[in-house]
Amino acid sequence: MTAGRHRGRTPWLPSTLPEPRGPLSSAVLAALRGEVLKVPPLPTASSAYDEDLQLALYMLYELHYQGYAEVPDEMEWDTQLLALRNALEDRFLAVLRTDMPTDEGETAEQALNELQLEPVDGDECGVSHFLRDTGTIEQFREYAAMRSLYHLKEADPHAWVIPRLHGRAKAGMVAVEFDEFGAGRAEDIHAQLFADLMTDLDLDTAYGHYVDATPTEAVATVNLMSLLGLHRALRGALVGHFASVEVASSPASRRLAEALRRVGAGPAAVRFYAEHVEADAVHEQVVRHEVVAGLLESEPQLEADVVFGIHATAHLESRLAARLLGAWRSGATALRTRTH
Repeated sequence: MTAGRHRGRTPWLPSTLPEPRGPLSSAVLAALRGEVLKVPPLPTASSAYDEDLQLALYMLYELHYQGYAEVPDEMEWDTQLLALRNALEDRFLAVLRTDMPTDEGETAEQALNELQLEPVDGDECGVSHFLRDTGTIEQFREYAAMRSLYHLKEADPHAWVIPRLHGRAKAGMVAVEFDEFGAGRAEDIHAQLFADLMTDLDLDTAYGHYVDATPTEAVATVNLMSLLGLHRALRGALVGHFASVEVASSPASRRLAEALRRVGAGPAAVRFYAEHVEADAVHEQVVRHEVVAGLLESEPQLEADVVFGIHATAHLESRLAARLLGAWRSGATALRTRTH
């Protein structure tokens, strides 16, 4: 994997369109370039994790973020693209709901507590354990490259829920997001801190640069945030997703900071995760007792949705971990390609 021309600075510019991974993403790509949208037969719900479908969704979602340099801003609300996005989302949601554990009596608190259980079997340890104990600098570069699809827009999809909350939940959410966006300091915005990490690791910091190298399992984790964030009906699930990220972040960040120190990464790389150790320990309490509790106090009927968001996040992260650890333990790259 090589760095590109943006190393050392952070150009917050629209990314370029990715390479297609099948007929569906090819159709979306052509439409974004001004051709007539010709939708091929859609895959079944059981194929919703397919890399072609996930990339198509990713491209459609990106119209609501920074957009693409080659695509007019007006395409964000193109009715044909929105209809296609809705059909793909239905398939993605259907397979997620099918794959989720079903316990109608489970509470959000119980689901969050499960995330804090540490594995006792070495074979069950996650990515942060692996990187801390035996990971190489190149494996960490791969991890950072694929995580950049989210971290260069960190907190953005969660911000969509703010106008859909009120009272304690809204106040708590805004308090956490304020920290995520640098507490008023541009240089401390977490997306910028991750770009600084990438610079330390000699990676290209251009927004969306590594999408073609990123495996579908990582693309799906980003798509989940966008899916939940863009739909008011899924606000409970987005709060669940946000809570699960904050609850799991502090211990994982500690391990990743230790991993970076062990492999000799620079201070900016270490800082990103070290910053999250303390900050997210505080955020966890705010999210638990203000955001989640506040939401369920005012809308108790959303508890099952919050639980779904927690489990869906863990499920997709587990699929990604299996991809990464399977590749790394066999001495292979976890990326689709080592270039760029």
